[in-house]
Amino acid sequence: MKKLIFIAAVIVVGLSFNACSSDSNDSGKYAYKVRMTDAPGPYDEVNIDLQAVEVIGSNGQTITLNTTAGIYNLLTLSNGISTMIATSEMGDVKASQIRLLLGNNNTVKLNGIVYPLSTPSADQSGLKINVTQTLLENVENEILIDFDANTSIVETGAGVYKLKPVLRTIVASTSGIILGRINSVGTKAVIMATSSSNVEYSTNVNAAGMFQMAGLPAGTYTVTATPAFPGQAVTQQNVVVTNSTTTNIGAINL
Repeated sequence: MKKLIFIAAVIVVGLSFNACSSDSNDSGKYAYKVRMTDAPGPYDEVNIDLQAVEVIGSNGQTITLNTTAGIYNLLTLSNGISTMIATSEMGDVKASQIRLLLGNNNTVKLNGIVYPLSTPSADQSGLKINVTQTLLENVENEILIDFDANTSIVETGAGVYKLKPVLRTIVASTSGIILGRINSVGTKAVIMATSSSNVEYSTNVNAAGMFQMAGLPAGTYTVTATPAFPGQAVTQQNVVVTNSTTTNIGAINL
């Protein structure tokens, strides 16, 4: 089974909340924005059939967003670029989960050939992202959703692809960024950042050899660059990440 990396990028989707439960815990209004990002990958296109976006509130109630449904190529964001997919005022002080509901027209394009991308769990209950977020008044509450495509798309057979999404949320004030590049432009390479507690985060370099990993908890990491066969992996140790900071590790010589 081959695992492949892609970047989750949604062209601006004009979304706004159109319903709030009457049993909300708070009568205030809370500005809320949802953005999406990820990392580049080896596909020509990754297209998702976005049908609806929902937020689960503090009492388990569903808040439905006004969604611009359609097919969106996820490979339009890379290396720190993100796009807003929802914005509104919420009447609920807490958001516990975000759900992306997909249709059946999901595809991947590789070497000019389009393949169906099956999403067996998404058509029923949606792609779920737990957020457990308490909103603040008079500020723009914002959350960034990151697709970890290194474990999200799998090839289950020749030309058969399945979306098994691994999603996480990023809050800039409680996480940091690792930025860098490889010196061999045009070489495909996987970048892995491993924390001192052996938690792994991964991405691919883009066409210019650049990479960026956001949403990393503060700590010390080992960064490994693994080029496509037959290259050898190169490791950089003791990379320190601090909250709200970008750590530029410069060039990795492959």
